Amino acid sequence: MTSEKQLPITEQTLVLRTDFSDEASWRSICAGIQTPVGDFTAYVECVSDPAFDGVTPSDVLSRLPSGWGHSFLFIVDGVALSSPEQAVLVVDLSVDPGRSFRVVPREAWAVENNLSIANMDFSEFADAVDPDGVFRGFNDDVV
Repeated sequence: MTSEKQLPITEQTLVLRTDFSDEASWRSICAGIQTPVGDFTAYVECVSDPAFDGVTPSDVLSRLPSGWGHSFLFIVDGVALSSPEQAVLVVDLSVDPGRSFRVVPREAWAVENNLSIANMDFSEFADAVDPDGVFRGFNDDVV
């Protein structure tokens, strides 16, 4: 990591690329997150800037600019790019800064929609992950 560039201020939730080893997987993940699921869409901005290569969740906390308006962000790291499910990291920036879990792209809308309007808390998603730490959706009786 050669730069201490701050995160960009975005109107929509940030999807930050921190690994540049697989362009096709990056594009697939962004498309998967942005693909509507029924009537629901994740409102995100995918940012691919080599200045963020290798940035970790703890680095993200030190790169928040003044005026940052989001309580969380998505990180597309090497794990996401190389895993079959392409589960991205979701990082809490508000209540428990640095706490994280992974979410499969097809369920990112649920995280983004509910956290962006404070309809649910970060912990409700983080506590609902499967044993491997990945959120794949709630049972039908929730949300």
